[in-house]
Amino acid sequence: MNLEKAIKSTVPLNPYTKTVLNIMYTSRLVEEKVSEMLKPFDISMQQYNVLRILRGQKGKPANLCTIQERMINKMSNTTRLVDKLIEKGLSERTVCEQNRRKVEIFITEKGLSLLTEIDPLTTANNHEILKYFTLTELDIMNTLLDKLK
Repeated sequence: MNLEKAIKSTVPLNPYTKTVLNIMYTSRLVEEKVSEMLKPFDISMQQYNVLRILRGQKGKPANLCTIQERMINKMSNTTRLVDKLIEKGLSERTVCEQNRRKVEIFITEKGLSLLTEIDPLTTANNHEILKYFTLTELDIMNTLLDKLK
């Protein structure tokens, strides 16, 4: 879909403005598709991101700082996200025995099981979102997005 049509712009956009708006607009579309896929599991994209980070720890604890620095959305309230995951039984928080000021966060078996259930759906959703691109085009897109960052 042409960006100007999508946002109902009546004037041509300069390439810089168009590119930034196109990235922002497309990002929202992708986020909506991912949120829609996660909705039946009663978790947000940010909670899903935290669970994936905790799983990536491979049984080792994470702290809030570690989670925050690895989050895709750095504006997320990490403490609140972890609290919600604890309420749902998907993660747990313990106090480090060696350093009582240090809080350690782990994914639970229930959290791991949920990710195992969601993983194939995420893969299918990603393929659906990007179905009009060849693998070569995806490589180029990733290279360009990495260059943008």
